[in-house]
Amino acid sequence: MGQEISFSQFDKADFQRFYKQLEQETHLLKKMIKQKACSTRAPVAGFEIEAWILDNNMQPAPINHSFLSSLHNPLAFAELAKFNIELNSIPTPLAGNAFSRMHKQLQSTWDDCFQHAQSLQKQLLMIGTLPTLKQSDLILENMSDLNRFHALNEQILQSRGKPINLDIIGHEHLKLTHHDVMLESATTSLQIHIQLPLDIAHHFYNASIIASAPMAAICANAPYLFGKDLWHESRIPLFEQAIEIGGYNGAAQGPIKRVSFGSGYARQSIIECFIENLAHFPVLLPTNLDSASEAFEHLRLHNGTIWRWNRPLVGFDEDGTPHIRVEHRVPSAGPTTIDSMANAAFFYGLAKNLSDEIMEKGLTLPFSQAKDNFYQSARYGLDSHIVWLDGNKHRLQTLIREELIPRAILGLKSLGITRCDSEDFLGIILQRLNNKQNGCHWQRQFIQQQKDFKLMTQSYLKNQQAGKPVSEWSVG
Repeated sequence: MGQEISFSQFDKADFQRFYKQLEQETHLLKKMIKQKACSTRAPVAGFEIEAWILDNNMQPAPINHSFLSSLHNPLAFAELAKFNIELNSIPTPLAGNAFSRMHKQLQSTWDDCFQHAQSLQKQLLMIGTLPTLKQSDLILENMSDLNRFHALNEQILQSRGKPINLDIIGHEHLKLTHHDVMLESATTSLQIHIQLPLDIAHHFYNASIIASAPMAAICANAPYLFGKDLWHESRIPLFEQAIEIGGYNGAAQGPIKRVSFGSGYARQSIIECFIENLAHFPVLLPTNLDSASEAFEHLRLHNGTIWRWNRPLVGFDEDGTPHIRVEHRVPSAGPTTIDSMANAAFFYGLAKNLSDEIMEKGLTLPFSQAKDNFYQSARYGLDSHIVWLDGNKHRLQTLIREELIPRAILGLKSLGITRCDSEDFLGIILQRLNNKQNGCHWQRQFIQQQKDFKLMTQSYLKNQQAGKPVSEWSVG
């Protein structure tokens, strides 16, 4: 949803014109991929992280327009809600001490934004779902004043033809009705990007799908919504239900939905995802972009309205050569900048190792099992049991410690990451396992003792600013 559009009202001709351009661009990308005309550049890393602007009572502060206007930071952007912002990174070659460099960059951006918030008597927080959030905060008056958001809301509700019915069963049961897409703004995430050489892009995409289950569990930081204790990573069902809309012919409840784990692996090429986008998902934002097909602007905008938890993207190198990226959308934001970089390191290393194995041995885990693993892990976290590549069921916490961290070490080594960076950041993941404390566990322990969401959010904020990984946080 990051691409702004010129207006938010459309007619039938707009949809027809946009679809024709989308069809041309999809076929052009297919041709370029077949001719191997996309970038072969070595892997490049990047990320986006979403954050909350709060007042001193730990309530959402809907001021992102004035905040960003006075901040003047080119890496900070508005999100769907006026109380959310997004911080971007500068693309970094995925080699050497990449994670130390990205962490330094993120910390600098975060400090700049945090200090600016304090100058406005506000606070900045990164977390999966805000514990103090109320449903009454999620109203259209708090939607950011950008055409794409208002148009998206209108088109999704028009396609659904009915309100959004949220129904999440976890430790407790949350059931409610909402009348716009603002529920989506409660799901704040770390989105990890990797630009890939064309010949391995679909293998890495498949590896990202397999890696999603352990990522959901180890990074879990969203147990609470509207005072209810739900999943370890409640963002997953919340986002899927907040924008529940499917494919053509009113199939909002059909098997292929716009927010989903996807419909299968990419068997031969990453183009399969973009062909599915064209074939199965009606256009939502048919703005007149007036651009050449080679810019892929219609394809990129349409792809931005389809939210697979692992999403392929098209971008461009500095010389204009198109490239393929994979965006991994599973982790929550936070709990700290260093936790975020540890999450990225674990993802890159594990997915690279799995990708190498897929290229050597083929896909050994059925997609349906990878999907089941993902939802089990999001719901039950490190306590879940998943079926792994050997066909056997494993307790996830043990599997991560005994097999997946060693795989991630090998993956980072094959990328050319320094041993120091690998040990430092993967050591944070190992410490979470040893202490059995990620963001979700810390939040639940706090509420069990204190039963005060405002106090917990204040303590979380204090710990976040101290900078220690969440595995080292004390409760109380």
